[in-house]
Amino acid sequence: MPDVIAFGEVMVRLAPPNFQRLEQTRSLDVEIGGAELNTAAGLVRLGRSAAWVSRVPNNPLGKLVINRVREIGVSDQFVQVTEEGRCGVYFLEFGAAPRASSILYDRKDSSIALVQRGQFDWPTIFTGAKWLHISGITAALSPGAAEVVDEAMHAARDAGVQVCFDLNYRSKLWPKEHAAQVLSLLLPQVDALIASEADAEHLFGITGEDFTEVAEGLVERFGGSVVAGTRREAPLVWRNRFAAVGYTKGQTYESAWYEVEIVDRLGAGDALAAGLIHGLIDGDLKKGLDYGAAMGALKHTVPGDLPWLTRDEIEDAMQGQGLRIRR
Repeated sequence: MPDVIAFGEVMVRLAPPNFQRLEQTRSLDVEIGGAELNTAAGLVRLGRSAAWVSRVPNNPLGKLVINRVREIGVSDQFVQVTEEGRCGVYFLEFGAAPRASSILYDRKDSSIALVQRGQFDWPTIFTGAKWLHISGITAALSPGAAEVVDEAMHAARDAGVQVCFDLNYRSKLWPKEHAAQVLSLLLPQVDALIASEADAEHLFGITGEDFTEVAEGLVERFGGSVVAGTRREAPLVWRNRFAAVGYTKGQTYESAWYEVEIVDRLGAGDALAAGLIHGLIDGDLKKGLDYGAAMGALKHTVPGDLPWLTRDEIEDAMQGQGLRIRR
């Protein structure tokens, strides 16, 4: 059975080529993307096994999503194909300084947003699993989806499966007051929380002089044993410095920093989450941060949301290998 279960939505991504605006483009590049699937894919690329749990419509877009899921090696055995709802779509415009990249969502009434309690056999799904990965995006989709997130997390706890939760606050999906209310009910069930200092302050009023103080505040408020986040310095839209930081049991750890030339930054945080869980499966937060930072940095160099990376290149990056052509 899979090491990791990932529950959430996947959308079709449509992006104009060559930095064009949506209103001027004549063509769109097609990819798929969803926070939890992206993380599951990263774990598969590291040699772990992972399954994605969701619902997709019984139409060509649903089949497109499932085909891509299978292509990257994530199990679709728990995906429900339904006549209910639709496949969410999002449009991505790539920016360049001083114009930021932007996203337009078209995801209302997607198949997974219409989910209700009792539609997944969680005890069977969690048989043999070690971790469940969910993000705040899934809880934001609908009241029903938020209830099923809660259902899944309770079932994971009952099965002895640990829970990793990426806060992933999206202001376009729900207002902060509603998000704070729902997330405050979910987070006490979480073992490892991925959260930015900005979101901790914005949603919960938790502040500190540094990441350690914010992480301590989150643990004091919600419990859990691990808090992790990204470090990013962004002088330009297409050039960043990137690292990972984590806290557990009064100790803070940080990865090496990476200079990143960005091809596509979507999915970088999800790749970091994959590396984090990879280390946590082995009970080693520092290992998780090191793998996560390398994976997140490398994901910036790959088009699309999915982390088409190899374990060898991830470990080469961790060892500081240079940029000479591999012949």
